[in-house]
Amino acid sequence: MVTLKKCTSIAPLLLLTLFYCKSTAQNTIDHAVWDQILILNVSEDGKVNYEGVMKDSALFYEYFRSLSANPPTDQWSQQETLAYWVNAYNSIAVKMIIDNYPVKNINELHDPWNQKFFRIKDKRYSLDDIEHKILRKMEDPRIHFLINCASTSSPKLMNMAYTAANIEEALEKCTRDFINDPTKNIITENKISVSQIFEWYKEDFNKGDVAQFINQYSNVQIKKVPKKGYMVYNWDLNEQ
Repeated sequence: MVTLKKCTSIAPLLLLTLFYCKSTAQNTIDHAVWDQILILNVSEDGKVNYEGVMKDSALFYEYFRSLSANPPTDQWSQQETLAYWVNAYNSIAVKMIIDNYPVKNINELHDPWNQKFFRIKDKRYSLDDIEHKILRKMEDPRIHFLINCASTSSPKLMNMAYTAANIEEALEKCTRDFINDPTKNIITENKISVSQIFEWYKEDFNKGDVAQFINQYSNVQIKKVPKKGYMVYNWDLNEQ
């Protein structure tokens, strides 16, 4: 089980110490600063205190720069690489919000999905680049439930960073939690209305058999998803 850590305060010196304790043997990145920012500023239900993140912006920006400076290599495990790109996606979305705060909706920003916001050496990446060209190519549909685009209908932003050690348990937990969350999916004996994520990325879920995928995690079994059985996506900011 993924255990969500509790913390009410942390000294900046400790944060910086944790941040620079990287594993030099494997040349991997330490996500400790991102972990602490999430613990302090994200609630159990995934609501974000963006003003709180802004107060820790110096550390947040330092972590963001470290992502650019320490990309995955061939020596990284699949779990390490997945954790890196999910953390990158989620932190990019948060950075886009705090850089333009206050905003009510990520779509208020200029071309948020295709803006080449993240750089590794001479190559730049947008949110869509990371989602479609990297994460989806890993061919694990559960990844959809780890990434958060700062919106109410998104899978919730967890109050912890992902690592090689916790990523598999997080994939299972976040998928199950999302599917059984009545604010994201209504799955009862009398009504079926699921997230538009299952519509937009239908082919990612058991090659289009969305019902079969959902039934692996749902508390209520369904026979099929109706063609019009999708909830309208709420793009309002996932703010506390």
